[in-house]
Amino acid sequence: MLAYIIRRLAYAIPILIGVNLLTFALFFVVNTPDQMARVQLGDKHRSPEAVEQWKAQRGYDKPLFINRAEDSKGLLTDTIFYQKSLSLFVFDFGKSDEGRVIGADISQRMWPSLALALPSFIVGIAVNITFALFIVMFRASVFDTAAMIFCVALMSISGVFYIFAGQFFFAKLWHLVPISGYLPGVDAWRFLVLPVIIGVVSGIGGGTRLYRSLFLEEAAKDYVRTARAKGVSELSVLFRHILPNGLIPILTSVVVVIPSLFMGSLLMESFFGIPGLGSYTLDAIQAQDFAIVRSMVFLGSVLYILGLILTDISYTLVDPRVRLS
Repeated sequence: MLAYIIRRLAYAIPILIGVNLLTFALFFVVNTPDQMARVQLGDKHRSPEAVEQWKAQRGYDKPLFINRAEDSKGLLTDTIFYQKSLSLFVFDFGKSDEGRVIGADISQRMWPSLALALPSFIVGIAVNITFALFIVMFRASVFDTAAMIFCVALMSISGVFYIFAGQFFFAKLWHLVPISGYLPGVDAWRFLVLPVIIGVVSGIGGGTRLYRSLFLEEAAKDYVRTARAKGVSELSVLFRHILPNGLIPILTSVVVVIPSLFMGSLLMESFFGIPGLGSYTLDAIQAQDFAIVRSMVFLGSVLYILGLILTDISYTLVDPRVRLS
């Protein structure tokens, strides 16, 4: 197991280097340092001197990858890529183009993102599994068909519609919750309850259909037919046989998401004014703040790789037939 984890971590290094290079290249294909300076300075201060001063203050006055003006020592180190991107591998995110400490922003904004994503994640899984089991209990019936039509209808509706409808009815029309905003502490639930409900409802269609398929696959296996032949009740078959074995493949899709929860939901946080990492990333993209964008992309890649490793480890814990070496 330890050798497997070390090997997977070693494989992650070239992947992260590739992600870092690709992010860097794509950003500077779309935006040059001069364009970034003009966006940050605004219309009133776009003189060539101001642009050059802005670039010099933030280290964007150097070549991208190779500095041919320097000697062999500074040929690669005195570049934008070396000074701006390689420090990410020691989780030194540096400062944004506006001068804010990115690490401090991440540590502050991750908590609102977690407060939104964690309840949506847990409640969503519980609701989807419950609905899927209920449908499997009445499989091949009119209820099964109607439930699948309902799930497909839910999947066909855009997530933005759920947000607009929820804000209109629950916040504007009935005044049950605030329409947007966020307060830390015990008052946070008033601002989070509506986005959590919307997140759960919008995911019912896809989640229920997926889990139903997995449970139906288990229900058709020999051990389930044997249990029924021995006179075991349908509820007992459902909860003591189908559910535990059906959870094994579900674990694969669930554990990989857990490390990424604190990255936040870009759509929810933007519409509901929650100061999480999702809205933080969107604001950085709109402001063309490369320092924040590269940090968030790199952090997301690290968390995704960590999620894959946790998925493989957890798979061995629930399925003794699988062994990692």
